[in-house]
Amino acid sequence: MKINIITAVAPVNIAVIKYWGKRNEDLILPVNDSISVTLSKKEMCAKTSVACSEYFERDRMWLNGKEQDMQTPRLQRCIAELKKRGKNTKVKNFHLHICSENNFPTAAGLASSAAGFACLVKALSALYEVEGDLSEIARQGSGSASRSIYGGFVHWTAGINKDGSDSIAQQIAPKEHWPEMRAIILVVNASKKEVSSTKGMQLSVITSSLLNYRTSNIVPARVKSIKSNIRKDFETFC
Repeated sequence: MKINIITAVAPVNIAVIKYWGKRNEDLILPVNDSISVTLSKKEMCAKTSVACSEYFERDRMWLNGKEQDMQTPRLQRCIAELKKRGKNTKVKNFHLHICSENNFPTAAGLASSAAGFACLVKALSALYEVEGDLSEIARQGSGSASRSIYGGFVHWTAGINKDGSDSIAQQIAPKEHWPEMRAIILVVNASKKEVSSTKGMQLSVITSSLLNYRTSNIVPARVKSIKSNIRKDFETFC
């Protein structure tokens, strides 16, 4: 029995300028740009193995050892997009087995979905032989996953196109640029969040009178300042 197996690892990223609120829920298009710092994969990461075979009877997925529903819209959208762009036509019709694990608490506010979807997209892109930018595809699984495709300091552009084709992430400085920087992670509660980020954003869009002001005035100025002043000046950076 021949089984094609690919394994990938992806890091967590921590937003310096957070994206909060979406202009399109289905495509996960944010209302504002964001900038993040990618953490070391040696400390916090997601690891995903994807396998496909003509002998598999159905798609299956496990997260941290527990089987998950594979029919979620975001997951299916990522898989469909990768299959569409892939050059390896031999395996596109094979069923998938996906096994993913995080070495840190899941759904507890530590960007597990960002690392998880970035890792999944990397693994499947290798399996299906997808070329080009992967951040647009990862974004459709989890917005912040677009930034975990890259290391170092990353800028995710909100974009203006309705189809999201210009809402992509790009590295603005490599990890070697600021090796002295350290991130301290304090886990106060490792249990699953009561309110998901998606729900929190939806509530903010509906109820916050300050969200539009932040999007239109605060964020653009901060993005410009950080991109032009990423010179190891911590006070300006923060």
